[in-house]
Amino acid sequence: MAHSASGQRLRATRLGRSSVAARLEHEVRLTAADFADSVAEARLRVAAARYKVEDEVRNTAGKLKSQVRKAADEAKARFSDDARFLKSWIDSPGRTGAVAPSSPFLARRMASYVDPQAQGPVVEIGPGTGPVTEALIERGIDEARLILVEYSPEFCDLLRRRFPRATVIEGDAYALSTTLAGHLTDKASAVVSSLPLFNKPPAERTELVQDAFANVLNPGAPFIQFTYAVISPVPRKGSGLKAQVSDWVLRNIPPARVWVYRRAKP
Repeated sequence: MAHSASGQRLRATRLGRSSVAARLEHEVRLTAADFADSVAEARLRVAAARYKVEDEVRNTAGKLKSQVRKAADEAKARFSDDARFLKSWIDSPGRTGAVAPSSPFLARRMASYVDPQAQGPVVEIGPGTGPVTEALIERGIDEARLILVEYSPEFCDLLRRRFPRATVIEGDAYALSTTLAGHLTDKASAVVSSLPLFNKPPAERTELVQDAFANVLNPGAPFIQFTYAVISPVPRKGSGLKAQVSDWVLRNIPPARVWVYRRAKP
């Protein structure tokens, strides 16, 4: 009997140990599975973070590449415009009057005197390669409202490509109303001039401006002109015009000012 009881206790002990071992093995397996899941989740998080970083790097690199390309294109276009202006000045210094296009700062100053809400087209004379035209569009003038009068055939071709919705007229701006005949159905809300007026005698400058006020502009509309000179490019004595002048635009080569003329009220 004693032997039988001892055997039972031994078997019970073995069963107990087997049960504990089974539980321990189960716990170890659960722990290992949890650890494996944690490792897999950590790997997924690392992969997601790496993908996000790589995606941001790709996007940033793409943006930088686009900005560099844009800057290079703008520099190339600017260089081409400067070259065109220099060539035009060499070929005809009396008509071009400058060796480089107006700077964006001068162009924006000129455009600032044009009211986008005023009725009628905006006539730009002597637009060259179009820096003031661009500033007028930035100002809020619909491109389709712009009438550009340019003497140079090369500049006219360039303007038509750059501003396809504008009306580009190849002709003499100093015979303004005649050149605009058939193109101007309504009186203009402004005339914006980049002509080198000082290359013309005072009588011819006066005739241009008086023609604009008599035949082109709405009552009260401005004639806007820039100059490198310290005096008014339009003779004012006896002209019946009132004028205002901007401060010097120093970020232009050479520095320039903008004169704005209107007919004085009787």
